[in-house]
Amino acid sequence: MDSITCVFYYQCFAIPKLKPTLFFPCFSDETCELLHCTSISQPKLGHRKVVCRSRRGLVVRASLSSDSAGSTAPIAPLQLESPIGQFLSQILVSHPHLLPAAVEQQLEQLQTDRDAETKNEEPPALGTDLVLYRRIAEVKANERKKALEEILYALVVQKFMDANVSLIPTIAPSSSDPSGRVDEWTSQDEKLEQLHSPEAYEMIQNHLTLILGNRVADSTAVAQISKLRVGQVYAASVMYGYFLKRVDQRFQLEKTMKILPNASDEAESDIQTSAGGNMRPGGDDVTFQTTASHPEVSSWSGGTSPGGFGHGIKASRLRTYVMSFDGETLQRYATIRSKEAVSIIEKHTEALFGRPEIVITPQGTVDSSKDEQIRISFGGLKRLVLEAVTFGSFLWDVESYVDSRYHFVMN
Repeated sequence: MDSITCVFYYQCFAIPKLKPTLFFPCFSDETCELLHCTSISQPKLGHRKVVCRSRRGLVVRASLSSDSAGSTAPIAPLQLESPIGQFLSQILVSHPHLLPAAVEQQLEQLQTDRDAETKNEEPPALGTDLVLYRRIAEVKANERKKALEEILYALVVQKFMDANVSLIPTIAPSSSDPSGRVDEWTSQDEKLEQLHSPEAYEMIQNHLTLILGNRVADSTAVAQISKLRVGQVYAASVMYGYFLKRVDQRFQLEKTMKILPNASDEAESDIQTSAGGNMRPGGDDVTFQTTASHPEVSSWSGGTSPGGFGHGIKASRLRTYVMSFDGETLQRYATIRSKEAVSIIEKHTEALFGRPEIVITPQGTVDSSKDEQIRISFGGLKRLVLEAVTFGSFLWDVESYVDSRYHFVMN
């Protein structure tokens, strides 16, 4: 495994609400026992028609096939709570094509409010008034941050709607499936694949191979898997999609300008791990760690035995291009730029998988006795990973778009 992979695979995405920072789960046969993953041998929604909004979140009425009754399904698992977020929720339900104009208006208002607070308000000199002033300023800043997060989230949801892809709802056993499977959603893998460049999708295929092992093509087999581990896979895949879109954007630009380094046009050779240390997205405490001494490091540079970790990983021009980065550049590209984006990943993952009960033993290990087990097909796992990577890709896009109008990304 090279330095790129180590960033995302050696130590999984450690979001505060999913505390355990474990190795990246791989659902190949060799690791099923380690993951407590026991191998066990969707109604299709039609065109969406908006009719209502529930108190629990955004909902739509879907027209089903002639042999099914209508049902309601959420647009996204995360409910928006701020006044701006609720306003954008209504726009998404009733007139989604008007969302960009509504966002522009809200960003202008946020900028006006921030400028007014910066220029027109002088803090009191001393005493109780100063404490009150600081508290009011803190509350206003937190309100703006939450509104900004929900603007970003609404834009990500709209991009899925524009692509005619439904986000997976909150993970829970289906009442219509007596076996308790959680993945009774419509397969949209082909639509998700088409949202990425050919070079990026080669990297995504490798990502899927690392996660699912030799089950990547087996969509029907069902497994019982730790819900916490699947949540970690999802969050790490969002991060990977964010990173992938960031480097692919640079790659496509250099390819168009015909200034790609020669190494990107050659076959992959002996790739050595080069990046190390911790990644701190936006200066926050969310970290990834790279370890050159990890036993899986050799899998991307020299290959592994058939069926082992890294088996089936293919060389690609984009991967070779990224491996030409020096350690500092790689670290920069593997970092989420804003705390708002980090928070969106946390909240979306928690809304999708719920908040797990996590107990840390005195030895510093995770007590998994209360970890919920879910039944999901390998096809469902693939759909989760594809959605997560696409979510991260969209998050990079909307973060850049919003930052061009309301600067919030730290350099």
